[in-house]
Amino acid sequence: MSVKLDGLPGLLVAKVGGSSLASPRRFARVVELVASERERSPFALVVSAFGDTTDVLIGAFARASGGDFRVASEVSSEVSGIARVAATAVLSSRDDEGSALTRLDGVMKSVGDELRSCLLRVAETRDASGGARDEVLAFGELLSSRVVAFVLEARGVPAFAVDARTWLVTDDVHGDASALFEPTRERAAALAATWFDGAKRVGVHTGFLGKTVGGRTTTLGRNGSDYTAAVLAASLGAKALTLLTDVPGVLTADPCLVPEAYPVAKLAYREALELSALGLGMLHPRTVVPLARAGIPLHVRDSLHPERPGTVVDREGAADEARPTCLVSLQNLALFDLEGSSLASDAQLVSRALRCLANHKIDVWLSTPAPRERGLTLVVKRDAVASARECLEAELSEEFARGSLEPLRVIEPVSIVTLVGEAMGRTVNVAGRFFGALGGAGINVLAASQSATSRAISCVVDSSDAASALRAVHATTHLAAERVSVLVLGKGTVGGHLLGQIVRAAPSLPERHDVELRLVGLVDSRASVFDEAGLSPDLAREKLASTPSRDGLVTLLDRLKRLPSPVLVDCTASDGMEDVYEAAFARGVHVVTANKKPLASPSIVRKRTFAAARFSHRSFRYETTVGASLPVVETLQNLVRTGDRISRIEGSLSGTLGYLSNEVSRGQRLSSAVREARSRGYTEPHPREDLAGTDVARKALILARELGFDLEIDAVVVEPFVPHELFVHDSVETFLSALEAYDDAFAARVDALQAKGLVLRYLATIDVSGAAEGPVVNVGPVAVPGEHPAAGLRGTEALVSFTTERYAEYPLVVRGAGAGGAVTAAGVLADIIAISRARRAR
Repeated sequence: MSVKLDGLPGLLVAKVGGSSLASPRRFARVVELVASERERSPFALVVSAFGDTTDVLIGAFARASGGDFRVASEVSSEVSGIARVAATAVLSSRDDEGSALTRLDGVMKSVGDELRSCLLRVAETRDASGGARDEVLAFGELLSSRVVAFVLEARGVPAFAVDARTWLVTDDVHGDASALFEPTRERAAALAATWFDGAKRVGVHTGFLGKTVGGRTTTLGRNGSDYTAAVLAASLGAKALTLLTDVPGVLTADPCLVPEAYPVAKLAYREALELSALGLGMLHPRTVVPLARAGIPLHVRDSLHPERPGTVVDREGAADEARPTCLVSLQNLALFDLEGSSLASDAQLVSRALRCLANHKIDVWLSTPAPRERGLTLVVKRDAVASARECLEAELSEEFARGSLEPLRVIEPVSIVTLVGEAMGRTVNVAGRFFGALGGAGINVLAASQSATSRAISCVVDSSDAASALRAVHATTHLAAERVSVLVLGKGTVGGHLLGQIVRAAPSLPERHDVELRLVGLVDSRASVFDEAGLSPDLAREKLASTPSRDGLVTLLDRLKRLPSPVLVDCTASDGMEDVYEAAFARGVHVVTANKKPLASPSIVRKRTFAAARFSHRSFRYETTVGASLPVVETLQNLVRTGDRISRIEGSLSGTLGYLSNEVSRGQRLSSAVREARSRGYTEPHPREDLAGTDVARKALILARELGFDLEIDAVVVEPFVPHELFVHDSVETFLSALEAYDDAFAARVDALQAKGLVLRYLATIDVSGAAEGPVVNVGPVAVPGEHPAAGLRGTEALVSFTTERYAEYPLVVRGAGAGGAVTAAGVLADIIAISRARRAR
């Protein structure tokens, strides 16, 4: 298979990492790529040490510098073994495998002998200097370049190993050396004629290594092989540099923390520099700078699939100004808070504090001064806390002594989360979305910073919140749809239908409504299941049934609050859910409920619940508590919000009782109709809740309270659908049997009404005409004439009529299906989507 790295003519430089070389599959793909690419243009390859070779050598040096002679032969065998495993797998398909492996062993023995001699010298002299350490570490890349060159040759690709110390000149900072560009360029240019001699040979250069002007070996520190490749490309004026890694490019976030992260197509050099300085381990500023100066594009690609586009870093970057680039985080930090307590500012407080830290070589990763230098927040590495505290307390000792500075406060561990994007300063509300996402996830921001260019927005959060912060911001700024994390309480009639509707609706929601629903938890009275990555709604009940126990709701809410746009959905009829709602609000979780009981709880409890929602700025939606999927509550709220005056509300609020009224009017026995309604899921778990009028009374109370009246449930005058004496039966079956004795009397009542041209309906009325004394709320069976709006209701239809100042002559009527798990679940789902769309709009 032919794989093309870049279509531009001229020299191409590629670098392959140690993890790719240690994987036989990736190593084989690299060999294949080099074979095809060197036919098109001059080609140079820079290699890192195989796998964990460098770590092995670091341990070996530590032992050797302590005088341990035995380590020499041991480590030589271990290092050779790492390389041999991968190389053998690549060579195994050749006919002359045996001969090739014998020659490979000879190559590795040569390097191993040199390594043993070096380690023995270190052990004899107990030389623990940086120069001696670099001499030992150099053997990782030396072995790699020789083995890779050998494998290429064995696979028919002319290749030779190049020790980068022959051309890369560095300063004398052992362990973290920097290239001296001019002498390096001169040496590379002088050697280029031998590297590219027309034979289309591939030079396999050691990464990570250089040599001082005086001839001492140096190593280039973190990302040293990338740096080597960038210096080589810049020295020879290459057309492009490709980094072959074990990831598909520069990702929008760390995939270990944000599974939804995906590769960024393009970055500008300045974005790459910002990201590398703020925690993106894949790139280092020293890699980017020489390429930026020379205008050489950098390609980051997956070594297993190099034909895929990966990420390109160049001058232009991405064209999409509305999309931030990447999220990065720095861990293991500590926050220092300097706060002035006097009315007057302390002269040069900020500059003195920062200068003091700089003089002690303590890196400050973020600093945010208070206005007029009245305070300073700064972040340092945790291992620098003691020295930073000592430095600041000494520098500002007079201010602390006289009380113009509060005692120094340190918070640890903290993390810095940064959103980077070249064009963010030209896009409206990026900062708002950034901080809105954090607030929506209930994450407290300890400090924040944004540059004038708005290329980067940073915040400091508690380390325990860092992963949640990354996921929340990523979901808000990088995904096409607003992700909603849903925890459902109850899997019965309503909950079961809701799960099915999520299955059917979820695929179309991202494209049509910018919403991605993710079921993360399901709870019943016995067990619970929770998975941050998401549960399959059609398998969740089966998984719940096989779960032996349940976590407490508080524990689940603590997990839910860490996810994007968390929503608690109550599909139960349980008592005491007010405390659960308040716990959810306190954790930044939105609540959707179909449970009427919390809305009809004592007024003081209801007020507390609504206050908790307002205080936490969370949504509390309960449309289905009155009219199933009918927009009854929202219609009333809109009337009140816009200043209309309500004089009367009348409604057939129970689809169940409407169904029973219709059935008995058609001649069916009452007990038989109740059994049928229960089998269809129209009734409450115990039908007496419906027949007693309790359910309708709660709905009427909910509507009356929406008008602003401070009523309790005992203010609602209730006449049940059937006589009171039937409600003493706790058993459902006993209750239904007792109901049979009432069938004849009820049928006679219906027949008498029909003889007069009247229709039986069960209505709630809220009369606000005497509002000074409060509304009159009545619930009970009513005989209505044929022209009454409720007379024509069919099946489980419900109806609410609003007579208002605006709708005086012709009342505003809301009518439709008012009972059943399916329609109630549809209303619940609509409430969930409404929350997510409101967040998306913000």
